[in-house]
Amino acid sequence: MATRPTTQFGTERTGICIMSIASEMRGILPTANLQRLLDALSAKGYRIIGPTAHDGSVVWETVRSVSDLPIGWRDQQEPGRYRLEQTASQEVFGVVHGPQSLKPFVFAPREPLLQIERTKDGFAPRQMIPQLEKVAVIGARACDLAGLTVQDRIFLNDAYRDPYYAARREGLFVIAVNCVRALSTCFCASMETGPRAKTGFDLALTEVDDRLLIEAGSEAGFDLLSDLSLSPAPQKLLDEAATRVDACGHSQVRRLERSRLPQALYDAHEHPRWDDVAGCCLACTNCTMVCPTCFCHAAEETPDLDHQQTAHVRLWDSCFTQEHGYIHGKNIRPTIKDRYRMWLTHKLASWIDQFGMSGCVGCGRCITWCPVGIDLTEELSALLVPASRSSVTSQQVEGP
Repeated sequence: MATRPTTQFGTERTGICIMSIASEMRGILPTANLQRLLDALSAKGYRIIGPTAHDGSVVWETVRSVSDLPIGWRDQQEPGRYRLEQTASQEVFGVVHGPQSLKPFVFAPREPLLQIERTKDGFAPRQMIPQLEKVAVIGARACDLAGLTVQDRIFLNDAYRDPYYAARREGLFVIAVNCVRALSTCFCASMETGPRAKTGFDLALTEVDDRLLIEAGSEAGFDLLSDLSLSPAPQKLLDEAATRVDACGHSQVRRLERSRLPQALYDAHEHPRWDDVAGCCLACTNCTMVCPTCFCHAAEETPDLDHQQTAHVRLWDSCFTQEHGYIHGKNIRPTIKDRYRMWLTHKLASWIDQFGMSGCVGCGRCITWCPVGIDLTEELSALLVPASRSSVTSQQVEGP
């Protein structure tokens, strides 16, 4: 929803000083009283979605009580590895994220766009715009919000507005959680997309021990915060929350070098590193499925058995599939090398030229959920080294 962006802690209002606004836009809620927030959302007609531990990972599910959230759980993520572990902590948001971003809530994995029915006079088409549903997502991270901003740029603010995306986006209320712990695969700090949520949220939470600092980021968020009638946040708590979020950013061990993009990646088109990564890549599409910004899709016709009606359906696709590169009479990306090069170059270079922003938000999901642990940050670093120098270094390491 987030209809009116705010400053760091509030919006400008005539006759009200900025310090007063900042105080109004923030509050403190004991973690033990988090159910009050969920109840307030339900009272406003929202279906609440939150992170839940399920089959060894954290996934979005409908939640009705705080006990549905992954209290005490933490995630450990490394290249090609994801594990959940239960701790003695009472943290509600100790898990950073699972394989899902906010993308499925606005850009559906599979949805009918048009239904055509046979009539006695011919055919009657009907556009299948989804009905408005009020959905509140609690637990989104700063990288997820950055991914949603990219999707908005593509589906809402580009030359052709997507009415299906717009219908879902209108009913979405986002409650972000600022990160106070980084995973080994995170690199949002180098992308300037986290670990603190800056814009695009309705409410943002920072968990500090047994308390939640709550900040409003939209009119809808401010209204909900007002309904809760929370105590003002003391300066000591604000300072502690800021310290923990800053420490999270400084603790990240991965980073993505952006200073030479996009041109350096265009220059690396014939780099031998593409052959190396192609020898490992399975073209399984995991990286594109978990990516918060990938938007490749296909369309198919699904007629019923008696051929009286058919649906034109949009579904997620990936540039790693062989069929995606097929243009009438020819496949323009027949090899895995071609597909990986296309994906990385678009994500980190031509995306910037096309949309004015990077297609990567630094969430690290593509690293975690790659079965062979291909690391996007490592690949880019290797590609930015001129091929001649890379070859010499390789010979020195490998010996005669």
